[in-house]
Amino acid sequence: MKRLLPAPLLSLACALLWLLLNLSLSPGNLLLAALLGVLAPLLMTSLRPLPVRIRKPGTILRLLGRVGIDVLASNLQVAWGVLNLGRRPPRSAFVKVPLELRDANGLAALSAITTVVPGTVWSELALDRSILLLHVFDLDDEARFITHFKTTYERPLMEIFE
Repeated sequence: MKRLLPAPLLSLACALLWLLLNLSLSPGNLLLAALLGVLAPLLMTSLRPLPVRIRKPGTILRLLGRVGIDVLASNLQVAWGVLNLGRRPPRSAFVKVPLELRDANGLAALSAITTVVPGTVWSELALDRSILLLHVFDLDDEARFITHFKTTYERPLMEIFE
């Protein structure tokens, strides 16, 4: 049964969504809903994330707290930078951060963190996952930024996922 329906809740959701979008319970729509419910999860099996084994839950809590603090501080820094555009323009730059993190789930978490923290934008990840290109709104010292990024975000994610 698991082979035919690898994700039963997803199958049910797909079928119900099909019926809801068509607003019809005709035999043809019921058949299409059943086909969609069975085939969609089967065809998308390779897209499903790998199972995650999380280590060190305390590290997760510390990382979440640190991200929260950084979000608040970055919001204030970006707001101050925007308000002072006339006096001192921001020193925007692209920064290449060498990565040691290779786990796909860890990289996804890192991209989410980067997206949430104002002033940084995840621009590109090298095909071999060794270098991350970030755009930084206002950069004082590139080496200090890279060190901060790696110790604050990458290292805890490596402890959690690898």
